[in-house]
Amino acid sequence: MKVCYFGIYDSNYPRNRILIDGLRENGAEVIECNSRASGLKKFFELYKKHRALQGNYDVMVVGYMGHLVVPLARLICRKRIVFDAFLSMYDSMVSDRGVCSPHSIRARYYYFLDWLSCRLADRVLLDTQTHIEYFIKKFNVRREKFSRILIGAHDAFFYPEQNKKAEHEKSFRVLWWGWMIPLHGVDYILEAADILKNEEINFILIGRGAERKRVESLKNNKKLENVTIQDNVSVNNLLPFIHRADICLGIFGVTNKTQMVIPNKVYEAFAAKKALITADTRASREILKDGVHCLLVRPGSGRELAEKILYLKNNPKKMETIAEAGYNLYKEKCSQHILGKELFIILESYVT
Repeated sequence: MKVCYFGIYDSNYPRNRILIDGLRENGAEVIECNSRASGLKKFFELYKKHRALQGNYDVMVVGYMGHLVVPLARLICRKRIVFDAFLSMYDSMVSDRGVCSPHSIRARYYYFLDWLSCRLADRVLLDTQTHIEYFIKKFNVRREKFSRILIGAHDAFFYPEQNKKAEHEKSFRVLWWGWMIPLHGVDYILEAADILKNEEINFILIGRGAERKRVESLKNNKKLENVTIQDNVSVNNLLPFIHRADICLGIFGVTNKTQMVIPNKVYEAFAAKKALITADTRASREILKDGVHCLLVRPGSGRELAEKILYLKNNPKKMETIAEAGYNLYKEKCSQHILGKELFIILESYVT
């Protein structure tokens, strides 16, 4: 099977890289028809690159983020189109980040992009069943159009440590990484750090984003000496930080999106065989069992997060058991190879 991976996607973004490499691992030939140009130039570049292919492929995948180019794909492609929506532009920009009023023209534009791209694609991919339910209700799209493909992690960058943490490293480390946006609820991590500031527990936060300055101010105002904040590190440099951590953290926000997604960092922690704490949401309950694969806490509760961190610190055997179970879940349901196989089967059904 020959797949045209089409769009303006970042080929290094985990979602795209995992699915492209996962397809190749399962025997698909993937041809990337991609443009990273700005403005209208990207549409012309995509048109020219696609024309050179002369339809020499079996099925098209529009990679994330591709809402803008699904209409172009529909115009120039005579094969079936699978759109990896991955997220709702409307929910992300309006409901979660609040960049504009729900009644604004800009909000209506985001809504239209979601609605139109789903209408034009033959199949739409999302990361959780909860996310699918949102799209069905919000954009009035038929249920049969959707398939769930979990996010997973890239095997080349995330794997268990070969040597256990040296015994002389006595500090207990709690690690979070990602974008500082409402979805992730970094405020509640700082709240937990404040509660635990008299314990021998160090928090390391890696990331940037719209809330970075406010998070730094909050840390300084609370005089949290047990919290270190640093800039993003590239995906190929992140693993050593994870290996040095005792616990990894997921998301803790209280926005609607928090209920719908399981972020990259959850799978990356599992792949590295690390104990994880994340929010107890409808999405997380789709595949995660509290006390088995991870510990789940009420979204927006720094106090409950602090209690769970302290519990794992004082119960190293439980921490090890959870890490092992999370890793086994990853290998069974969330690995790059497994997700590539699931997508391969979906695409194969469209090959005539």
